[in-house]
Amino acid sequence: MTQLLLLEDDPILHEIIAEYLEEHGYAVEGFFDGEQALEAVMRGGYAMLILDVRVPELDGFEMLEYLRDIQNTTPAIFITSLSGIKDLQKGFRLGANDYLKKPFELDELRIRIEHQLAAVQHKEELRFGDFVFYPQRQCLYNGEAKFPLRHKEARILYYLARQEGRVISFEELIENIWDAEQTPAYATIRTYIKNLRKIMGNDAIENIKGSGYRFDLI
Repeated sequence: MTQLLLLEDDPILHEIIAEYLEEHGYAVEGFFDGEQALEAVMRGGYAMLILDVRVPELDGFEMLEYLRDIQNTTPAIFITSLSGIKDLQKGFRLGANDYLKKPFELDELRIRIEHQLAAVQHKEELRFGDFVFYPQRQCLYNGEAKFPLRHKEARILYYLARQEGRVISFEELIENIWDAEQTPAYATIRTYIKNLRKIMGNDAIENIKGSGYRFDLI
């Protein structure tokens, strides 16, 4: 399930947005002030940041400026009552992927999220060691050698590689990669991991006994 971070200090609007996005298949972790949201982003795991600007402690502009300064490229959409052209320019200058002025239709927010996620995945290439991985193409390259991946193999590799060395449990993989009505056997996941390790080497994906897997080829 795609994980989104929501920074919005209006409790009613916060709840409305979170419930709507969760109803449409997203996992939403919400925050009401910028410092807590920034700490969460630094731990990793989010596919998209949805940021209000005028929030306590650390505003959305300051938060995104810091993230871009440290080369964090997580896609971000500002949702804000700031409607001036200078605010719009500032948002994009600081590295926003999109800027949505309040009030807005929830469907519009969802469409913009879907568009940005699709655009990032289409353009993105991940490099680790001698490998280049293109998630949208579901293909891994090592020099001239090309390794097409199954859909679930590509999604597992993409998820592990984005976690920056974290140990990922079976349960977390299932929650973020399989649909809610699907529950794969652990043996199925082990098979996908085994296939990836055949291509990349056993050291690329470390088996943490009793805990899960950790991607170490960063």
